[in-house]
Amino acid sequence: MQFRLRLAHLYPTLMNLYGDRGNILCLRHRCEARQIALIVDDITIDERFDPKAYDLVFIGGGQDREQRRIAPDLLEKGEAIREAVEADVSALAVCGGYQSFGEYYQPGQGERLPGIGVFAMYTVHPGESAERCIGNVVAEWEGQRLVGFENHGGRTYLHGSTEPLARVVAGFGNNGEDGGEGARYRNAFGTYLHGSLLPKNPAFADRLIALALARKYGEHIALAPLDDTLEALAREDATAIALRDQASAQRERLPLGIGRLAARSAGRKAGADRTLRPAHLPVRPGQR
Repeated sequence: MQFRLRLAHLYPTLMNLYGDRGNILCLRHRCEARQIALIVDDITIDERFDPKAYDLVFIGGGQDREQRRIAPDLLEKGEAIREAVEADVSALAVCGGYQSFGEYYQPGQGERLPGIGVFAMYTVHPGESAERCIGNVVAEWEGQRLVGFENHGGRTYLHGSTEPLARVVAGFGNNGEDGGEGARYRNAFGTYLHGSLLPKNPAFADRLIALALARKYGEHIALAPLDDTLEALAREDATAIALRDQASAQRERLPLGIGRLAARSAGRKAGADRTLRPAHLPVRPGQR
């Protein structure tokens, strides 16, 4: 018996910041490697979303301009998307898409953008003068670690039945205050992690696939293990970078982004002695 899954990719052109399409490629690869057929439907503005047709839903990130552009159409689809989530369809929303799956997003300038209310949460941008939440992230998730890259100005606050997806080890997460990263409600997950997220976190990708299979076929289906050697190396590097950046910022006793700049400046001023400072810590080839 060949298993088949169908995925709705919402606004694939407009909401594709930092290569979020890589999450779709990862899911396709991990399904095909196990002889699971994954059909991907691109659904954009003015196209209907059928809540009974899909096993997985994905929306990526976008800037404020793109979020404004999709907002009216997403609201029209909102009831159908919420119906799918309440039926335990697996969903992943990243960054701008994550914000749009909440109750509202208040930009630093302009009108409030209403969300579709999948997650009990809201997002507020404190203004252009506020420090952005930007950098590499490590977060604890169900006894494992998620890694990724965040770059967002909005601060997201959860309430009610929505729980954080993970707890921040290094980075900002939802708001830089309460230690939460992302959100979960039923089988819907939201996160600020780009990178893309799933290629560097194969266990999380497999969780989405397993949830979708269990819902569709009514039983737990064990996924055959794959060779994740390269993924493990990418996770190792991403974790090392995030923890190094965190340590540098803590030494400077400044917020993460400012601390990194100060460390680099201190390294340049050191001149001939070239003493190892955070800016000059050795890195492995390919690290950013």
